[in-house]
Amino acid sequence: MKDKRPVNLNLIAFKWPLPALTSITHRITGVLLFFGTAVLLYLLQLSLESEAGFQQAADYLSTPLVKFVVWVIVAGLLYHLIAGVKHLIMDFGIGETLQGGRTGAILTIVISAIAIVIAGVWIW
Repeated sequence: MKDKRPVNLNLIAFKWPLPALTSITHRITGVLLFFGTAVLLYLLQLSLESEAGFQQAADYLSTPLVKFVVWVIVAGLLYHLIAGVKHLIMDFGIGETLQGGRTGAILTIVISAIAIVIAGVWIW
């Protein structure tokens, strides 16, 4: 009897449901925040060393590359926070259906996008 299960599952061609994509992105932003915290702590430590260190941190934060890095970290934080709140709401039994999960995923993306754009305007 021939086994009809796929031997090599092509994850790129697989159609992921939206709630799965938002959940995976939530995990990725958690990892990003872990490493991004080191960057933010370095800038904080530098700014608290001395007046010259504060000026050096301010100079770093005025460059486009560092602004972009900080924006990416803040964007990850905002998405992770909003997706985490969605998960907390689901823990109360709200939005656990298939349609509720899809609606929650859409709301997570929309609210996160708005918050990330606002943060980008504030940072730049």
